[in-house]
Amino acid sequence: MHFIVKVFPEIIIKSPPVRKRFIKQLRTNLRRLLEPLSEEITVKRDWEKVEVIAPGADSGLAEQVADVLGRTPGIDAYALVHAYPLGDLDEILARTLDHWGPALAGKTFCVRAKRSGKHDFKSGDIERYVGGGLLERTEAAGVSLRHPDITVRLEVKRETLYVVEHQHRGLGGYPLGGPDAVLSLVSGGFDSIVASYLTMKRGMLTHFCFFNLGGRAHEMAVKEVSYYLWQKYGASHRIKFVTVPFEGVVSEILEKVDNAYMGVVLKRMMLRAATEVAESLEVPALVTGDSVAQVSSQTIPNLSAIDRVTDTLVMRPLIAMDKSDIIKLSRRIGTETFSANVPEYCGVISVKPTTAAKLHRVEHQETKFDFEVLKQAVAAQKVANIQELAEKAPDDDLNVPVESEVAEGAVVIDIRHPDEESLKPLALPEPQLVKIPFFRLNTQFPKLDPDRRYLLYCGKGVMSQLHAAHLADAGHANVGVYLPK
Repeated sequence: MHFIVKVFPEIIIKSPPVRKRFIKQLRTNLRRLLEPLSEEITVKRDWEKVEVIAPGADSGLAEQVADVLGRTPGIDAYALVHAYPLGDLDEILARTLDHWGPALAGKTFCVRAKRSGKHDFKSGDIERYVGGGLLERTEAAGVSLRHPDITVRLEVKRETLYVVEHQHRGLGGYPLGGPDAVLSLVSGGFDSIVASYLTMKRGMLTHFCFFNLGGRAHEMAVKEVSYYLWQKYGASHRIKFVTVPFEGVVSEILEKVDNAYMGVVLKRMMLRAATEVAESLEVPALVTGDSVAQVSSQTIPNLSAIDRVTDTLVMRPLIAMDKSDIIKLSRRIGTETFSANVPEYCGVISVKPTTAAKLHRVEHQETKFDFEVLKQAVAAQKVANIQELAEKAPDDDLNVPVESEVAEGAVVIDIRHPDEESLKPLALPEPQLVKIPFFRLNTQFPKLDPDRRYLLYCGKGVMSQLHAAHLADAGHANVGVYLPK
């Protein structure tokens, strides 16, 4: 197995020291991500690319490596290749025939070659010679330079020939950990999660800050989508998940602030608290999912009034995006189903919210607010490494039975995300196993046979305990957790 990884083009045009630093960071990130797959994988770098090599690896490992490369920031494209010592044009044709001959039957094709180094031939010579040879020696339907069914890609690097088997686009952006870190204010909905993805894709180490307005179910949902986003696109680095209990702040706003200004004041309180959290983490910028005019608090006058409470940079990656485009992006990155099922907790709902807040009026409303409540909320924050969300048992006593074996008549419900479930299927016979992703559990569980016993499974047992406790709170006494030894 041999992958050639092309780095994001903006990295290539940097000065030599900066380019070297970014490519070194990408190599380090890939080593961290690929090491759990196999100790045989090596990652090498030069001035413009990274190579991932594992001699003798099977197709299963190659697929896993390709999956990692496809979701790692900093990669423009990656290709599975076969490397050979460079010979003459006849040898290049022979190597190409070995890999592409049968696949060309009945298909149109073209040959694209790239070359670097000193040779007796040019890239065009390779394309013409190999293209003619493939047309003559295979059952190809013909050559099509504009719209081929198959593009045969070859690369010559000094004294090495690379026959490209598969080529895919990467995420682009910068390697995670290259630029500075940010703190993203997440609610679990489409906007804040997509905004967090965009900062991660750009290479910013993105920590999460969640203001809890709706209790355990809301917190659980936000933790799950945040964990998924980190695991898929940012697992090369450790990041923080900060929970700030904001129920008291909301109550104070509802009691003291005029109806029209509730939303703006709540956002200002969140920015004040987030600024303190960011300072404690030594993070220089905040990120929100605001998009101009999407809701009343996101008009330009209101955003301006909200930002006046902090000197910390507030970044808004979605500021000019349409909601439909945000949802499409969430679908592409795999978070749509999470966000669509996150409980809505607006906190405060104004009957006639202002869309043109005047700063002096907002400040007057805040004179009624007891800032000791905000101070207490920030002091009560809980900070955890995000990987601990799926490794550490919950702090509170959930009183959920945990079983290591499946009793006769019981059914295990695999609640993992379909992506995770497909990579590591649970080995149980079909009558004992049902697959219901956690984001559909609340709607589908009540439809199951109430006389059967169901055990939730999530791998490490933490999220399944939280969901089982939530179902038990809703009155379902026939639920437990499956945690095999």
